[in-house]
Amino acid sequence: MTDSVAPIRATYWVETAHNLEHAVQIMAGEQSSGTFVKVPGETPELQAQHGAVVERMTYLTTVRSPSLPCHQQAKGSYADDEIHRAEVVIAYPFVNVGTSLATLMTTVSGNLFELAQFSGLSLKDVEIPSVFADVYPGPQFGIAGTRRLAGVSERPLIGTIIKPSVGLSPDATAALVKTLCEAGLDFIKDDELQTNSPHSPLAARVEAVMRVINAHAQRTGKRVMYAFNITGDLDEMRRGHDIVLSHGGTCVMVNMLAVGLVGLLELRRHSQLPIHGHRAGWGLYYRSPAIGISYIAFQKIMRLAGADHLHVNGLRNKFCESDESVIAAARACLTPLFGGYEAMPVFSSGQSAEQASDTYAALNSADLMYLAGGGIMAHPGGPAAGVRSLQQAWDAALQGIPLSAYAADHIELQQAIERFR
Repeated sequence: MTDSVAPIRATYWVETAHNLEHAVQIMAGEQSSGTFVKVPGETPELQAQHGAVVERMTYLTTVRSPSLPCHQQAKGSYADDEIHRAEVVIAYPFVNVGTSLATLMTTVSGNLFELAQFSGLSLKDVEIPSVFADVYPGPQFGIAGTRRLAGVSERPLIGTIIKPSVGLSPDATAALVKTLCEAGLDFIKDDELQTNSPHSPLAARVEAVMRVINAHAQRTGKRVMYAFNITGDLDEMRRGHDIVLSHGGTCVMVNMLAVGLVGLLELRRHSQLPIHGHRAGWGLYYRSPAIGISYIAFQKIMRLAGADHLHVNGLRNKFCESDESVIAAARACLTPLFGGYEAMPVFSSGQSAEQASDTYAALNSADLMYLAGGGIMAHPGGPAAGVRSLQQAWDAALQGIPLSAYAADHIELQQAIERFR
């Protein structure tokens, strides 16, 4: 069976002061059957079956100085003004990895980042064989299931994040949730910093918040989706999930990098609720273009592990990510993997009514969550007016009406434009 399975192909950006072909061969060897010297047992037959193969190397440019320092200069490097950049595709034999996501992650993004031959190296994309779909079921709810639970069929889910980030008691959180439910939101989530803390124990927070959400659902027929942050160790996450489920909750959230790949996988196996994947800490992997893992590659791994929703920042965000990168990440989440496995992209970070039309124009899809913290809570008319401004902005976007024209007879939208532009 393994002979017929396609290899795992990874695309990299590399920078080296060495002969490109030689440096990339070292990289391929390091991540498969080789090491820094020839060793007994490394036969031609073994290399043919288990050695990684450089399938393509595309020269990009030459620069004068290295992007990243290295405490030692590897033998065979050129002068400082002969540093080459290239795009490289390496194929790793399936027989080396099998259907282990953890081993796949180690193979495509392991020790290669530390190789002395490279002054820059980043993983841009990864092609995963379809046999992984036989082992990892991926998102349990995805876009369709999330829409069904939230009761939102065609437009984006509009939501917010509980602020202050930390410090609110369970009762204070519930009081704010009551205001937000009455304002007409579809989705509310804990901040990534708020988990099972002494000042707001998860069980007490779930009980207080769900009392409000359940009462609102009984009164109006609309059950607001709340993503409770259950980030913790494995047993703690399972207990947290069960508490949310027992109180009628419809979503749990985890900080994906904090709980790790195995943590997300084990939660997916246990969960009966959508998993909201927060990417807190991902800036470590993308902030420098010279090293890291692109979100294009990262989100594929997290989708396989079971995340139903994936954060992608937002246009004109408060962080350092470009709009082009944000949209590329969102499109990647919506691109089917193995014929399915779509995850709902979550636009957040400095969003308000002002970015809605541009977001829709760039993505050409309404399959997203649009979360605004200050864009709702700091609206001049208060939270309810902030929610209405977002609803109006998306109404305008979906109808193809310019934001300023639609704002002419929608006061909440007009106030948002004046406040946040």
